[in-house]
Amino acid sequence: MSLFDTRVPAVLLRIDRNPFHHGTLGAVRSLGRAGVDVHVVADCAGSPVRHSRFVRQLHPPPPPGASPDAIAAVLRRVAARFTCPAVLIPMDDASAVAAARLRAELAPSYLLPPQPPTLAEQVADKAELAEMCARVGVPHPETLVPESTEQAAAMAWRLGLPVIAKWSRPWLLPPDSGLRSTVVVRSTQEARELYLRTEEAGSRLLLQEFLPPGPERDWFFHGYVDRSGAVRAGGPGVKEQSWPRGAGLTAVGRWRPNPQVQGLAERLTRELGYRGVLDLDFRLCGATGAYHLLDFNPRPGAQFRLFTDTAGLDVVRALHLDLTHRPLPAGMPLPGRAFVVENYAPLTAPRRGAGGRELAWHAGDDRVPGWAMWALWGRHVSRRLLERVRRVCTRPGRRSRAAQVIRQAAAPAASRTDLAALPEPAEVSGPTELPDLPDLPDDQKASSC
Repeated sequence: MSLFDTRVPAVLLRIDRNPFHHGTLGAVRSLGRAGVDVHVVADCAGSPVRHSRFVRQLHPPPPPGASPDAIAAVLRRVAARFTCPAVLIPMDDASAVAAARLRAELAPSYLLPPQPPTLAEQVADKAELAEMCARVGVPHPETLVPESTEQAAAMAWRLGLPVIAKWSRPWLLPPDSGLRSTVVVRSTQEARELYLRTEEAGSRLLLQEFLPPGPERDWFFHGYVDRSGAVRAGGPGVKEQSWPRGAGLTAVGRWRPNPQVQGLAERLTRELGYRGVLDLDFRLCGATGAYHLLDFNPRPGAQFRLFTDTAGLDVVRALHLDLTHRPLPAGMPLPGRAFVVENYAPLTAPRRGAGGRELAWHAGDDRVPGWAMWALWGRHVSRRLLERVRRVCTRPGRRSRAAQVIRQAAAPAASRTDLAALPEPAEVSGPTELPDLPDLPDDQKASSC
């Protein structure tokens, strides 16, 4: 007999357009393997996710920037196909904020964790998170919110350049604005220029103390907080490789016991009364030895499948079991287990570690998405390379730079995964952005690094 109530379908909601979001595929496989019908409300036209044999049905998502009423209308149309309420699982910040606010309205059709309707929005808001951390005693990088261009310059100088600049609500950024959720600011003029785009960004600009990266300094915690407030499933992990190097998403992560990180996560959820799935990012401060919380994502992180215990429990399965009033199996942690994203760490993917590992795209029981990923990724990288060559060739005196890009374009696709991290020429002005990523969601963009 299955542990799961397989009569209850799961609906994965993703508003952000990102064809290479491997977390969505992980959730599809996790619940599909358990016998749950999985419906995906996301733009999967150019995504490997659409090829998974565990997808029951794909549904068109609401457009980016859709109103709560529009999002609710889409979800009600999907729910009309079901004979019982479905478990709703937001897979990006915009979806998580909307689902929490719409919980009462969606209650007849969907099951969602019981918590205050604005809490997901508060923890996802970078400025409000800093205030919450100060209130509950969780270390957080010093964060200032300017109210003018001159304040932005003065605060950047006070914090000590370089500083991290973030938009407090990155899910509100217009898709074609060119704005990044997180950038490294290296001058007071850059801080002024960035502040001038506040209205366009749709949320406040904040400036944050820069905590230098280093080996074993970047940590994350994934968990599920059940209806009683207990943290179940998940655990702490360390980022061993990132893409781009030093300041990006997790390309290789490893499950590693860390009582300090675990304790901070449990204190934060207890004090805030948080319920549901969470993904926290921490950075170890080399000067103080304290773990600082960088981000609180109120939904599954892209690498959540790293934390699959001996009973097969992960945070997404824990959510479905808890909301359908099924007991959660008592499994044992698997420290040492690794998670590898093949297109970002192609040389690591073939290696088998002693603690076991899981690949983001390839799976023996669901092979087609892995094959599709390489075809789509190859086209994506080639397109970005051609765009980069065109930009470089239009700048006087940059022929050698263009030649370098062309030589790398001729290399095998597996050796080109760091091409998006190529630095721009020195004369480029404006804020120093983190390397150009492929329309990545917030959980796959660099945090305070």
